[in-house]
Amino acid sequence: MTTSRPQLTLDELHQLKWLLGGVLCLFSVWTVFYLDVDAWTLLILNTVAISAVLIWPTLPARVPAAVHVAAFPVIVACAAVDLWSNAEILPAMIRLDLMLILYRSLSYRQRRDELQLIVLGLFLVVVAGVLTVSLAFAAQILAFTACALAFLFVITLVDAADAKYPPEPTPLFTWRLAVDTPAWTRQVDWPRLFARLRAVADWRVVTLGGVLFVGVVVLSGLLFMAIPRFQLENSLFLDRFITKKARTGFTDNIKFGDVTDIISDDSLAVSIDISDPAQMPATLYLRMIVLDEYRDGSFLLSAPLRRAAFGPEQKTVEVYGSERTPAGVQPAYWTFYLEAGISRYLPLPGSFAKLSFRELQNVSVARSLRALLLRNEPVSMTAYRVEGVNTSPLLSDPGFAESLRVAPVRNNNRGSAVARRELELPTDQGDQAALRRMVAEITGGAVLSPEEFAQRVCTWLDQRHSYSLQSTLPSGPGDPLVRWMSGREPGHCELYAGAFIMLARTAGFPARLISGFKGGSWNAYSNNLTVRNSNAHAWCEIWDGAGAWLRVDPTPGSAPVARIDEPQGAAALAARSDRSWSARLDSLRIFWYRRIVNFDRGNQLDTVRNVRDATRTASLQVRAVLDRAAQALRAWLTSAWDARRLAKAAVVLLGLVGLGWALQVWLRGWRWRERRGGASRVDPARREAGRWLRRLQEKRITGEPEVEAVWPELERIRYGARPSWPTELEKTFRQARRAWRA
Repeated sequence: MTTSRPQLTLDELHQLKWLLGGVLCLFSVWTVFYLDVDAWTLLILNTVAISAVLIWPTLPARVPAAVHVAAFPVIVACAAVDLWSNAEILPAMIRLDLMLILYRSLSYRQRRDELQLIVLGLFLVVVAGVLTVSLAFAAQILAFTACALAFLFVITLVDAADAKYPPEPTPLFTWRLAVDTPAWTRQVDWPRLFARLRAVADWRVVTLGGVLFVGVVVLSGLLFMAIPRFQLENSLFLDRFITKKARTGFTDNIKFGDVTDIISDDSLAVSIDISDPAQMPATLYLRMIVLDEYRDGSFLLSAPLRRAAFGPEQKTVEVYGSERTPAGVQPAYWTFYLEAGISRYLPLPGSFAKLSFRELQNVSVARSLRALLLRNEPVSMTAYRVEGVNTSPLLSDPGFAESLRVAPVRNNNRGSAVARRELELPTDQGDQAALRRMVAEITGGAVLSPEEFAQRVCTWLDQRHSYSLQSTLPSGPGDPLVRWMSGREPGHCELYAGAFIMLARTAGFPARLISGFKGGSWNAYSNNLTVRNSNAHAWCEIWDGAGAWLRVDPTPGSAPVARIDEPQGAAALAARSDRSWSARLDSLRIFWYRRIVNFDRGNQLDTVRNVRDATRTASLQVRAVLDRAAQALRAWLTSAWDARRLAKAAVVLLGLVGLGWALQVWLRGWRWRERRGGASRVDPARREAGRWLRRLQEKRITGEPEVEAVWPELERIRYGARPSWPTELEKTFRQARRAWRA
């Protein structure tokens, strides 16, 4: 005798569908973690509300019906106000999606509502997938996919069961409170449901389904890694609709303490792949911003230097630098993976021959400063490849050398407006006198070369101050940097660099401040350089008098004056090798980045151009049609109006109004006929049982024995198949009447 496998009841299927729908909502709304969108309030509200209705499915029935009636107009109004006030399309759409998911998750859903929920969640997943390259999101989208497939499967089972035993289409809500709830919500016991799932599950089918799902995921991953990828410009144009926000101190106006704030953050800043690790210097400096003007305790990029150094913004995928690769020599490639939120300025190891982006970028180039500035700060990882890198601490600058040879100007400074900024000092005469005394103490009256002067200044600062990230500027009159130099307080890299610049300028040597990153660790698992925000640093450059800027790092623990023959290669990598657990996690990230970035742009660029041309042609055609229609309408409105034309317009308007009224009358009649037809098809016994269930609902909460005895019989009549009904229906209804009167 064969024993049939137990099956889930209809109520248990509804409970499982409710559970999967809630989990799917959570997976969807949690994608906001990967987006630079101000939607944290809605994210928290969704998480709390969805979790609550998952635990207590009867909660939606306690929501007043007026809330359900007003929900959709309120959501539309909020979305319109959001779009009008912020003028940001994509963030407003994301917040609208979150509000719709919240509304759908707080109400009992029909099949159409369940499918809408999947579409709403899929929108958030797609947007997050376009705008992020996070490895955690890859795991989340797998969980979302598995949950969505299981959700659709259960929806199909519920639809089949409902078609076999159709419930009576009674309204769920009154105008005051939602007093009627689905039967499956009244006896929800999640541990019992999980136990039932284990009992009814055919583990051979479950295992086969799991193996097939894993196989599809693995095959998709292999295809993803094998097929060359390309991107339409700027992540399918989505990142243009999100506000770009700077989250670090790497800007063109740095106050004392800004770089120190970055150092306190140990998160990943940039990962670097080097095709020839032998070119890695012992100490790598990644320059980002050149600051030449000093004003009241802060360094900034002056307007004259910005105008002179940065060229006009260009839209390109390739930028050519000042270096030239010898013919027949294969250049080394440095591939940078810059994390979001670092800066609009790109980290560079020095001079280069060519820089390539993986997609079109709006960029301004300052070749003399070795600096690149993007129009907007990237909201996702930005990859670029640099060829022909020269990490020499000497940076030639013929333009600045020429500016020093112009006619003398006031204050005994020579040069143009740009050159004057490199010699600028505090305006207070007392501060200038204090600086001159310090320079005299350092030089002893001797005439020194820039290298000799830099060495003595670094030694003098090291003897007077100790290094500390917890530094405070002494109070008192005058310039704060001069007060620190006159005292013995500890300082950080910005104070050391600023002090060196003031002393060098006082001695007549042009000097400027550079901010960026120094050092980093070599990931022994993925063989790449990892640079964190804690590697943020500030150093100096002094004019050597022979046509170049010389790197100087006055911070204690650094080589003050850079050597041209610094060690490179294996010796440099061995000193910074990292085999920690964080390095293992970073190796997964760099593996992921390597698979989604492809700088071989041959066929990919052709495809992008073809798609872009087709899109542009289609948009021009649509615009031309709309322009012709608008011109025709404008011509019709501006032409002469006579009585005959007014009569025609009135007839057309009345016809449209009549058509709308007739359509409304027809819809009302159709709904009335549906209600009448639906009511006539309801079995009188089912309707009577439903009436007694509503009456006895409050008494059942108090645990009346008479109600408990008749309740299962009424539910079988109301929801069950006819063969399961009690033999004597009238007797059951009489028992219900006695229980209600008791």
